Amino acid sequence: MKLSFRWSNACLALCLSAATALPGTAGAQVSAFSQSLATAAASDRDIAAFYQANGYEGIWTGADDKARRAALIDAFERASDHGLPAAQFDAGQLTARMRAATTPEEIGALEVEMSKLYLTYARGLQTGILTPSRIDDGIKREVPYRARVSYLTNLAKSSPRAFFNALAPRTPEYARLMKEKMRLERLLARGGWGPKVAGSKFEPGMSGPAVVALRDRLTEMGFMQRSASPNYDSALTAAVVAFQGAHGLSQDGVAGSGTLAEINTSTEVRLQSVIVAMERERWLNRPRGQRHVLVNLTDFKARIIDNNAVTFETRSVIGANTSDRRSPEFSDVMEFMVVNPSWYVPRSIATKEYLPMLQKNPNAVRHLEITDRSGRQINRSAVDFTQFTQSSFPFSMREPPSQGNALGLVKFMFPNHYNIYLHDTPAKSLFSRESRAFSHGCIRLADPMEFAYALLAKQTSNPQEYFQSILNTGREKRVNLKEPVPVHIIYRTAYTQAKGPMQYRRDVYGRDAKIWRALANEGVVLRAVQG
Repeated sequence: MKLSFRWSNACLALCLSAATALPGTAGAQVSAFSQSLATAAASDRDIAAFYQANGYEGIWTGADDKARRAALIDAFERASDHGLPAAQFDAGQLTARMRAATTPEEIGALEVEMSKLYLTYARGLQTGILTPSRIDDGIKREVPYRARVSYLTNLAKSSPRAFFNALAPRTPEYARLMKEKMRLERLLARGGWGPKVAGSKFEPGMSGPAVVALRDRLTEMGFMQRSASPNYDSALTAAVVAFQGAHGLSQDGVAGSGTLAEINTSTEVRLQSVIVAMERERWLNRPRGQRHVLVNLTDFKARIIDNNAVTFETRSVIGANTSDRRSPEFSDVMEFMVVNPSWYVPRSIATKEYLPMLQKNPNAVRHLEITDRSGRQINRSAVDFTQFTQSSFPFSMREPPSQGNALGLVKFMFPNHYNIYLHDTPAKSLFSRESRAFSHGCIRLADPMEFAYALLAKQTSNPQEYFQSILNTGREKRVNLKEPVPVHIIYRTAYTQAKGPMQYRRDVYGRDAKIWRALANEGVVLRAVQG
């Protein structure tokens, strides 16, 4: 950005400190600039504190601030690259306002306005432009906000371009998401993936124009080489399998209604998912832990990550899509596992599900112990359960350790306010389903023993033998992790891999649709980019 020579010289005079200014015109200008700056900053406590500590000297509008101005303008010009609201950071408009400001009063007010815009941009790029808890009550994410004034003080003593370049998340995931965003924007400018595929089901052996349409769309998506064949042959079958794998679908090679719905999803919708994923990545802009557990709810998978590489993966079952059963999103630290666990029935389940059964038949759910407030097991036949309501039910319920226990044979604990943990389950058949939202909110694992072995491998030479020796006692036992492991329960309908195609998943709980609407309300727009 080039400023007029006249504007730069005016700034040079105005940015002399009041303490060192000589009497006369320059001193009056500095006084007018400082007074204007102080007045404009008074409505923002952080900005006012910064300029007060800074002696009311400018950091944007002085002749020596050219590099900082240029870095700010350049950052604003690239705001759309990050999925930020470009209209809010209009570089052209800001440049025009800078050129129009000629008096000390106007330049002082502009100095503060530039700081306000900068703070909005910096926080938005580093930790997101939305407040997660305002979007959906299931998003319990604690965003690692930085003190606003630190953005000003750190910028003032840093290389401007290096500082701006370091604001966005420095994770491989964010970089790959941005790359995918730009790819989709170029694709959008070329018309996307072409016509949608009409029909309800396609399978090997079929042929005709509709099969050609399916082939053409998968070709545009990059899942197969271009071909004029009208047949649903082995090459098309392999492409469908690859597409299904990249979208979390059953990989049977048949393009049924579910697969076709994903194939026909527009470029615009996929771009929205990527922009939402970038915002979500900003919410999680903190160290994840060299070793951590990552549960992506939409993917129905739990993974152990070691130094950015997946070292263990298993299928999961998540909370059902009802208001009281959806799994929340949050981060915590796994401290221990419980082998042969008891299941202490949550009160909501005891009163909503089991109390009606007990009212009909006191001998219902015999596998559960019912205890009073003193922990004594009650005699069911001596209790009239019909006298209780959900609010007045005075008992607790527990399922002792067993093969059929609702928690299976092991649970993994990261104590939290939401009573969510990872655990085994006797209901193994659910893991064969394509969509696996069935639990009361906790995360069930398909391979809990192997998950335990992987965690224990850091602290014992033979984790399987150690675990099985405890399991075989049949008694409940807590096993502490010598090195607690961070757990991040996330929700990504778009995510990347270090190698392989971009991954897209269904919006199981509708949360990403809410986030996109909120982003759009803030001014985020889809764009098509020629290139």
